[in-house]
Amino acid sequence: MDFVTLASPMHPITYMSDLTKTPVPQEKLPRTDAEWRELLSPLQFQVLREKGTEPAYSGALYRNHTDGDYHCAGCGALLFKSETKYESGSGWPSFWLPATPTALTTHEDGSYGMVRVEVTCANCGGHLGHVFPDGPKQTGLRYCINSASLSFADQGSAEKTSTTKE
Repeated sequence: MDFVTLASPMHPITYMSDLTKTPVPQEKLPRTDAEWRELLSPLQFQVLREKGTEPAYSGALYRNHTDGDYHCAGCGALLFKSETKYESGSGWPSFWLPATPTALTTHEDGSYGMVRVEVTCANCGGHLGHVFPDGPKQTGLRYCINSASLSFADQGSAEKTSTTKE
């Protein structure tokens, strides 16, 4: 399963096996399912806490082209910046680089009879989506992320926009 990818100074992944070796934070936000349900919409809870996936092409941020920052809908941590978002044709928001090298954690995911690399928020552990080795030349990576797991802060505004109705 090893393959060479292009690395960048901010994201020095060189082999597929490295995608599952990111450090796990020492502390996660300690919330119960009941507390998460109060904070999140039903779709956000399904995606972030139960590792669900929204239908392709249905997410509020799939075609968002506004300059700004993408944050975790669960805890508000900065995950991605608009300058690394691109149209992959996958049906989900796609990025080629996280906002910081420590914004995300990755884990091997063997669900649905295939082996993929799951991407989670390093701060709260919320499921975001998956990373694939078919991204653009900058890193060779495609972070395929559920809109429901994100909130968006327009560059011209300090206010974050939720991605699902409350």
